[in-house]
Amino acid sequence: MTELTHLTIKSAIESLEKKEFSSAELVQAHIDATEKARHLNAFITETPEIALEQAKASDARRAKGEAGPLDGIPLAIKDMYCTKGVRTTAASNILHNFVPPYESTVTDKLFNAGAVMIGKSNTDEFAMGTTTESSAFGNTINPWKRKGDNTDLIPGGSSGGSAAAVAARMAMGGTGTDTGGSIRQPAAMCGIAGIRPTYGRCSRWGIIAYASSFDQAGVLARTVEDCALLLQNMSGFDPKDSTSADIPVPDFPAATRTGDVKGLKVGVPKEFRVEGMPEIIEKNWQKGAQWLKDQGAEVVDISLPHTKYALPAYYILVPSEASSNLARFDGVRYGLREHDDPETLLDMYERTRASGFGDETKRRIMLGTFTLSAGYYDAYYVKAQRVRRLIQQDFLKAFEKVDVILTPPTPSAAYPIGENDDDPIAMYLNDVFTVPLNLAGLPGMSVPSILTPEGLPLGLQVIGKPWDEATVLKTARAIERAAGFNAMPSSVQTGAA
Repeated sequence: MTELTHLTIKSAIESLEKKEFSSAELVQAHIDATEKARHLNAFITETPEIALEQAKASDARRAKGEAGPLDGIPLAIKDMYCTKGVRTTAASNILHNFVPPYESTVTDKLFNAGAVMIGKSNTDEFAMGTTTESSAFGNTINPWKRKGDNTDLIPGGSSGGSAAAVAARMAMGGTGTDTGGSIRQPAAMCGIAGIRPTYGRCSRWGIIAYASSFDQAGVLARTVEDCALLLQNMSGFDPKDSTSADIPVPDFPAATRTGDVKGLKVGVPKEFRVEGMPEIIEKNWQKGAQWLKDQGAEVVDISLPHTKYALPAYYILVPSEASSNLARFDGVRYGLREHDDPETLLDMYERTRASGFGDETKRRIMLGTFTLSAGYYDAYYVKAQRVRRLIQQDFLKAFEKVDVILTPPTPSAAYPIGENDDDPIAMYLNDVFTVPLNLAGLPGMSVPSILTPEGLPLGLQVIGKPWDEATVLKTARAIERAAGFNAMPSSVQTGAA
């Protein structure tokens, strides 16, 4: 049943409806694939028993004619989403034994639609990272390799576990969270599609918080249409989330059925041509613009003048919010508690947080605490908030004359694990093309486009107006159709993932 793992979500649903195979068979094929590819460390917690129970229930519903829109589809759930009765760690030692008594709104919606959970996928600790190397449970390995080189590569991050699982055919889709590019960047590096919707489109309730005004739930899958199907079933207003928007959810899959971009105005921002950008990234970008032009779109040069300030502003604001959010992990109510004869309550706090948090998490907490401290708040935090508003205004002004914006999602293809371990600044630069739209709260999608000469995937990023995910999906589908990207990791082709 290996071939079942190569189906798209859409084709699998059609085959399930025709009774060509059962949900149990589909899920078992993905469980088998997960066992074969366990060396990739894509999952922190595998849930085969739960998956098979959900598949059995799915088959029963289908037999009664009561199947949901995602019934029987196996997904990887990023371990930032609380799942009732299933360990949820945020890839941190401080939550290594945490079992939530409640379900996140997004996973609840997906399970109500019939989706099946293969496991909780790996992530950078508290989603703080771009490589999935900061996980307390070990790094995830990208299933792609350079031609003639067996060096392990990063899958991107922080949703690297979900991206690797989808690329390696362990899951048909996966949930992610995107604070500064953590869906689009790993999607690009793993040769799959991934969308971050407008801030407020999907509920954040039950997702472990990193930076509350940036975090947004989203999805990864192998096609644009599969992403649309998943997004359709996880979007919507949630009264439990004060940042959830009470606005109608469009028919996202319908937007992908034609991919008609005739007359669409596509903006190309000059500020995204950064110094030292590899030639292959520029060529890929130009090729994407030409693909859209060939399909009737108009390519327009635009300016986003405050883009150069996006990374500095982001790495002031996000650690500040993280410093506040992570203060709740103190060893008192849940998670790790270091309590071997503490001298004081403060001593217990310090011991717990020192042993529970990893280096990158500590680095960002300290940075955020510094920028929020007396004497520095106005100089750093307030100024960064002003820059954030200027960046948002740049985008809104650009959208007065264009419908979408086309950029690269990453400054390079996947690179070897450990390459930037001693240089966090170099690692932060991975977000240079993704962070600006997070500051503005906009929707963005990465879609695979070409392979580099070394045989690694590159993607293109489509940025849309607020609440206009439909146009983002339509444009991404046009790129997908023109690119004809059907490459997969060599290990998957040989069945040795």
